[in-house]
Amino acid sequence: MPIHVELVTQERRVFEEPLADMVLVPALEGVMGILPHHAPVLTTLGFGEMVVKKGNAEERFAIYGGVVDVRPDKVVVLADTAESSFAIDTEKAEAARQRAGQMLAQGVAPEMNREAILALRRAELQLRLGRKMTGGNAGKLRIVSEDDDGKK
Repeated sequence: MPIHVELVTQERRVFEEPLADMVLVPALEGVMGILPHHAPVLTTLGFGEMVVKKGNAEERFAIYGGVVDVRPDKVVVLADTAESSFAIDTEKAEAARQRAGQMLAQGVAPEMNREAILALRRAELQLRLGRKMTGGNAGKLRIVSEDDDGKK
């Protein structure tokens, strides 16, 4: 039995897959794997990568906080902000990372410190996810080979 996955923000529905095999979400306590028939859970999300697996395909998203509502047959991710790995511009993310790093190195007013740290974390997550999608995999689902699973 598959699991239904929805990823939504306040602005829009980012993603929906009614027949997923597994979901990985960045819970505050660590990465949480969710399979069909999972026990009901409501937990807080941090900054991190969400992965939806269906067969040999994977869809990846950058998640910037929120909550996840897990039910035996459905996972609803209510993200503060989320973006598909296909929407990430690594050049812009690198520029944002450099700006945030410079702000922190130069020292900023205490009220701007939190914003600079969040901007740096967001840019680093975008770059990490963007790097996974480069190398011929940009613009399509990543197909997991049997070698990736350690099986032959």
